[in-house]
Amino acid sequence: MGINCDLVVQNGRVCTPSGLLSLDIWIKDGRIAMLGGPNHAEERIDASGMLVLPGAIDLHVHFRDPGPNYKEDWASGSLAAAAGGVTTVVDQPNTEPRTLDARSFEQKLDIARHRSVVDFCLNGGPGNIRELADGGATAIGEIFTYEHSDQDLQRILAETKEAGLLPTIHAEDGKTVSDSTSGLQDRHDPEVYSVARPAKAEALAIEKVLSWSDRLHICHLSTIQGLNQVAEARVRGKKVSCEVAPHHLFFSVKDYHRLGSFLKMNPPLRRKEDNDALWEGLRTGSIDILASDHAPHLPEEKREDIWEAPAGVPGVETMLPLMLHAVRRNLISLERLVESLSAGPARIFGLQSKGAIMPGKDADLVIVDTKDIRTINADRLHSRADWTPYEGMQAMFPQMTLVRGTLVWNGDLQVRYGCGRFQGRLRQKAL
Repeated sequence: MGINCDLVVQNGRVCTPSGLLSLDIWIKDGRIAMLGGPNHAEERIDASGMLVLPGAIDLHVHFRDPGPNYKEDWASGSLAAAAGGVTTVVDQPNTEPRTLDARSFEQKLDIARHRSVVDFCLNGGPGNIRELADGGATAIGEIFTYEHSDQDLQRILAETKEAGLLPTIHAEDGKTVSDSTSGLQDRHDPEVYSVARPAKAEALAIEKVLSWSDRLHICHLSTIQGLNQVAEARVRGKKVSCEVAPHHLFFSVKDYHRLGSFLKMNPPLRRKEDNDALWEGLRTGSIDILASDHAPHLPEEKREDIWEAPAGVPGVETMLPLMLHAVRRNLISLERLVESLSAGPARIFGLQSKGAIMPGKDADLVIVDTKDIRTINADRLHSRADWTPYEGMQAMFPQMTLVRGTLVWNGDLQVRYGCGRFQGRLRQKAL
C-alpha cells in the first residue's frame, strides 16, 4: 500500500550509510520516512543523474552577529551556507558582545531565530558556563588558549566538564607566540606571520590541554606536530576529536606571495609537508571532520599590513564544493568526505537527527550535478566578505539544498529568513 508523504526525491544516486544506492527518498513532516518502496507524495524532485548527499554540518563558523555584523550577519552567512550545501552551522562565541552568559546567549539566539535559513547551534564562551549549558549551548569554545593563563585554562576545562559540555580548543600557546613574535616587528613580509606563530605553539597548547582533560575537540589543526599529539593522546585513552579547515589543506606559506595578508589566519599557513600530512589524516580518519572556520572580513581590512590585517578567511559556501572537486581529483573518497562533513560532526556534537540519509533523520539533503564544474568567483558568492581566497579554483556547487524536507536553495533563496531551527537543546538530550 505504501505511505502518504509530502515529498519524494527520485532517481538520484543517494549516499547512504550502506553506500551509494539508486533509490527514492520519501519525506514526511520534515524527516526521511522511507528509502525506496512504492509510496505516494504530493510533490516530487527529479534528481536524475544527480548525486544526493546528506547536508553538511559546519561546526565552526563566525557569523559576526550581533557584531561586527557589517562583515557578516545571520542572514548573509546562512544564505552562503545554504548555497554551499551546509544545512546546519555551529556559531562561535567571539562576537561583540561575546557569548559568555545567559543574556548574551539569548540575544544571539533571538537574532539567529529571526534570520537564519539553515538549522543552527550556538557555542558558548568561557564565561558563566553553567548558564550557557542551561541555555542550550552546544559546546564551550572555541577556547583561545593564548588568551588564558594555564591556571585559567584548567579551571575552564574543569567547569566545562562539570557542566557536561564539550570543550573546543583553539590551540596556540600564548607564551610561545609572544616569544616568537619578539624582534619580528620590523619585518612586514606576509611570511613573518607564520614565523611568529610557529608549529610548536600548536603542539605545546595541545599537549597542555590534553594533560588537563580527557575529553575535548581540537579546532583547525594545522601541523604535523599537532596531529601527532592527537594520535598519541588517543593511544593513551584520551577521548579527543579534531578538525581541519580547507585553507590548511589547499594553501601553504608559498601562497603568501600571491595573496599576502589576505591569507592571514590563526593558526597561520604552514609548509607543504603539513598540508600533505593533514590530507592524509583526513583520508584515514585520524582527523575526524572538516570545518570551514568561516571568518569573514572586508577586502579593505585584509589589505592592511600583515600585523594590522584581521586574521581569518571566508569559507562556509566553498567548503563542500571544493571538497567534491577534490573527490573527483582522487584526493579523498566520497564516503570519507560524507563522514567528515555530515556523520562525524553529528556524532561528535550529539546532533542525533542529523548527519545521514536514513529513515528517521531530518531530510537535510544536497543535490549535486557532478558534471557541473564551476570556477569559483567571489561575485557569485553570498557572504558579505565579498572576496574569497579560492578565487579561480574549480568546484561543484549544489543544484539544490533542502533543510528538513524544505527546498531552501536552487540557485536562489526559496524560503523566508528565519526558517532555520535552533538545535542546541537536542544536544542537551544527547549528553
